[in-house]
Amino acid sequence: MGAQLRVYKRRIKSVKATKKITKAMEMIAASRIVKAQRQVAASTPYAEELTAAVTAVAGGAEVKHPLTTEVEAPQRAAVLLVTSDRGLAGGYSSNAIKAAEQLTQRLSSEGKDVVTYVVGRKGVAYYNFREKAVADSWTGFTDSPVYADAKRIAAPLIEAIGRDTADGGVDELHIVFTEFVSMMTQEPVDRRMLPLTLESSDAEPEAGKKAAERVQPLYDFEPSAEEVLDALLPRYVESRVYNALLQAAASEHAARRRAMKSATDNAEELIKSLTRLANAARQADITQEISEIVGGASALADASAGSDR
Repeated sequence: MGAQLRVYKRRIKSVKATKKITKAMEMIAASRIVKAQRQVAASTPYAEELTAAVTAVAGGAEVKHPLTTEVEAPQRAAVLLVTSDRGLAGGYSSNAIKAAEQLTQRLSSEGKDVVTYVVGRKGVAYYNFREKAVADSWTGFTDSPVYADAKRIAAPLIEAIGRDTADGGVDELHIVFTEFVSMMTQEPVDRRMLPLTLESSDAEPEAGKKAAERVQPLYDFEPSAEEVLDALLPRYVESRVYNALLQAAASEHAARRRAMKSATDNAEELIKSLTRLANAARQADITQEISEIVGGASALADASAGSDR
């Protein structure tokens, strides 16, 4: 039984060491979430206002532009997938990959060839292991992205949307990332970035107002509407990619904090269980030693009584 007790003690020591690591990772992730949330809150209004400005310009211009023009029979679509560089974040990356695979299947069922772009080592490893083609990939910054990373990612996407499909271009641009909803909820989503879906910029009329009373905005373009859209296109794509990277980073930290907290709690439960088993083994050893002592004393007593006869 002594050997069994030593085994339990070694396992308890090992689990305690693991618990320290998971607890430290939980605290690090919790501290980084606050910064990531601030960055998301700071970038989201800019991305939304830029999208509104692009929508307004596109709605007031009667020109064909890749930013807003729907292709009659789209043949190729680009999908940008955002995953993480590191693991130990629960199902964060696998859920994003699953959403990208579902989007790819849907686009393929519509008769479109899908060109995949991947951010994060987990996504790259997934496609490499399955020998699936990836047009381009970026790694090394998923937990703390900066705007320069978004510009590097956006550059080939903008180039692809501006080329003809015969030359390797694409007709549509989609992005798949994990949206940060709250500390406990992160949802993988897919959004179409290009062509931009134009929505009416008119506010809902007040009660009693007639549609004719609403003032329609008028725009003058200098030097031309097409050149204005050309200038806004990279800014729009970069801002949407940057906001998606920040949303994904905040989601990654939240998922890792939750996963590490679960691992720490499981380690505590395992330590309690192993401690109970170790105590039972120790008690068994003590009981066995007492039994041996009592048995030895009884044997000596019987031997002494036999010699006195």
